[in-house]
Amino acid sequence: MKTQKNKKDSIEEIHERLSGSMTLRDLAGSTANYLQGTGKVNVSGLVTDSRRVTPGSAFFALPGLRTNGNEHLKEALDRGAKVVVSEKKGLDLPLGVTGLQVDDSRLALAKFAKRYHGSPDRSLRVVGITGTNGKTTVSSLVRHLIERPGRPVGLIGTVRYHLGDREVPSFKTTPESSDLFALLRSMLAAGCSETVMEVSSHGVHQARVAGLEMEVATFLNLTRDHLDYHGNMEEYFREKRKIFNGDNGSLPKVAVINGDCPYGRRLSEELPPQVQILTFGFEEENNFRARNVSLQSGGSEFILEGPFGSMVVTTPLIGSYNVMNVLASFAVLHGLGHSVSDAVRKVGAFEGVDGRMEAVERGQNYKVVVDYAHTPDALRNALGMLRECTEGQVHLVFGCGGDRDKGKRLEMTRVACAGADKVWATADNPRTESQNEIFKDMRKGLSKGAKVSFVDDRRRAISLALDAAQPKDIVLIAGKGHEAFQEVQYTAIPFDDRIVAGELLSAKLLSA
Repeated sequence: MKTQKNKKDSIEEIHERLSGSMTLRDLAGSTANYLQGTGKVNVSGLVTDSRRVTPGSAFFALPGLRTNGNEHLKEALDRGAKVVVSEKKGLDLPLGVTGLQVDDSRLALAKFAKRYHGSPDRSLRVVGITGTNGKTTVSSLVRHLIERPGRPVGLIGTVRYHLGDREVPSFKTTPESSDLFALLRSMLAAGCSETVMEVSSHGVHQARVAGLEMEVATFLNLTRDHLDYHGNMEEYFREKRKIFNGDNGSLPKVAVINGDCPYGRRLSEELPPQVQILTFGFEEENNFRARNVSLQSGGSEFILEGPFGSMVVTTPLIGSYNVMNVLASFAVLHGLGHSVSDAVRKVGAFEGVDGRMEAVERGQNYKVVVDYAHTPDALRNALGMLRECTEGQVHLVFGCGGDRDKGKRLEMTRVACAGADKVWATADNPRTESQNEIFKDMRKGLSKGAKVSFVDDRRRAISLALDAAQPKDIVLIAGKGHEAFQEVQYTAIPFDDRIVAGELLSAKLLSA
């Protein structure tokens, strides 16, 4: 769906379009701890960024990794905030401003936002999708399979937000609750009755989805990622589990779970009996399973077995992990009560997702694909899938992000050495960390005899990989996918792997 230019399409304009006012008492309830003022003040908006404050707003001073909202209180007040919500007790507020002290400012924001926007999740059938890998593909595929002419379906995810009658550029995989409930309300206004959303572990931990009512919650997998944030795999799993077991505020009606994943099997055993469980995978005991799988360079074919019987599925998505994504999508549709038979007929028309195994074609005699794979498991899956359908060699360009889980770097390099014939290690969002330090950690994963070159400049690394490719080879440029920037020293520098690869291919073909 293309963005309609005659429609407003920024998050600020959505808030403006939906703006109204409610009393603080209606939003906070009767148990609020007022530091100053009363609940009679009218609130015209809920804001977490002091730069977005407008007169009459309630400013939530949220804690953060690098800064705290209380540090930006003066700017919020100068811009006209009439309410301040904070965990801090000793706030010095001017007369005319109401202060509200809460135990958890993020949880308070979620409760306020849901009330302010009229609990739109209660009128929408919400599908939440979580997992280390595959969230974007499954959420986009589910939306594609459900949507019909005159029946728009909302989408909130890593690449973009579909609101039924417009698109909004994505700024977070799972937005802050004040933005999330505004987006859901906008979907209702556009005629959506269903919405599909990616739910990140950060989003759960930071209460961005607290209290959100989901009809179907989906667990795709759990492999190493975000340990710089969660600390260990157990804590990472516990955050994911919250949207399934009621710890997030409500129970889903249906849980769709990867029955082949050890964490998925554990999750199934830990859910209360009132949650219906639908499992998917290759193993025999799953409710939705694939057998006789045929993987080709142009797509996949398999026999789907489920509660309704068996049928042949043909999809343009390549690789066994995409077969798992398709199975998950079918299970979600079944959980919602939609026809899986209709979905099987429609899945062949799915064109994929930006930056997920996206081909770059400029007439070259080898293949070039860009993919978002940025975890060891995702990179392993991507390389294994390409190996299955490539006659020649597999070349890889990849990097590891700065200021993130350092232990993942060694593992990523091991995966790269094992899965690719030639590797170019390069920059991938170094952020505030030295690229040499990142390379130092990556080199710990080198295997004997591996052909790995370390190249600081990502454009140069891509160029060298393209130069090395021969007919029937494939070049995988991994890690950034749809992203159009590099993060360096808190600055986003324009850089899109797809554009860069296309420019380099065109230049090489002209000079040949």
